[in-house]
Amino acid sequence: MGTVVTIDVYTTDGMAGADVRRQLASARAILQGADAVFSTWKPQSPMSRLRRGEITCAQAPAEVAEVLERCAVARELSGGWFDPWAMPGGIDPTGYVKGWAAQKALAALCASEISGAIVNAAGDIASVGGLGPGKPFRIGIAEPFSPRRLAAVVELTGAIATSGTYERGKHLIDPHSRRPAARVASASVTGPGLGLADALATAVAVAGQSGLDLIEPLDGYEALIIAFDGTRHWTEHFPFAPREASLPS
Repeated sequence: MGTVVTIDVYTTDGMAGADVRRQLASARAILQGADAVFSTWKPQSPMSRLRRGEITCAQAPAEVAEVLERCAVARELSGGWFDPWAMPGGIDPTGYVKGWAAQKALAALCASEISGAIVNAAGDIASVGGLGPGKPFRIGIAEPFSPRRLAAVVELTGAIATSGTYERGKHLIDPHSRRPAARVASASVTGPGLGLADALATAVAVAGQSGLDLIEPLDGYEALIIAFDGTRHWTEHFPFAPREASLPS
């Protein structure tokens, strides 16, 4: 996957017991396994070999078929604005698999003493619980024109993914033209699953403001976009932290 993942765990007594340490090791193994299978940077990974036509999907590890099935669902839900089959160099599920792997790693963290946990995959976050009872996680969304500043703060239940070109340049591909394109400065999507949120954030960043219409009907998913002129638009129930609720559109 070619990225950095961090894990933060908050425990009820402030101490990490043996169960927590074992589960952190399991979460790390899940992430390393996903990288070994899906990395497009490693020439001999099953995904790289599949892209070159050296193996079929049936010959690849079972999780490849699982991820591609989920990518097909994301492609349909996004109206084709997210499409791993339209990427340069062959199929590339990176826009889904990073969030999918982080979500699987989060699921490994279920020890009774854990009150909350965050798996942060290069800024895309899967979470459970919070800092403590009645203390949900609050996550900042970077200002795309000045990334050291915050554009908004989210009160997070579940996952959030943000897509844009302000850090990595022109890496987003319009599946319809198969050329680099981004119609907004950034797009953030929240929801119960980071894999789909990640894919939808990419889709909305490429589609632009019309992409919000794709998110509105999806149960549990919300979106915020920041246009190149600095204006903001969001779906009806985007989970701004309370002080953010009065932001102008």
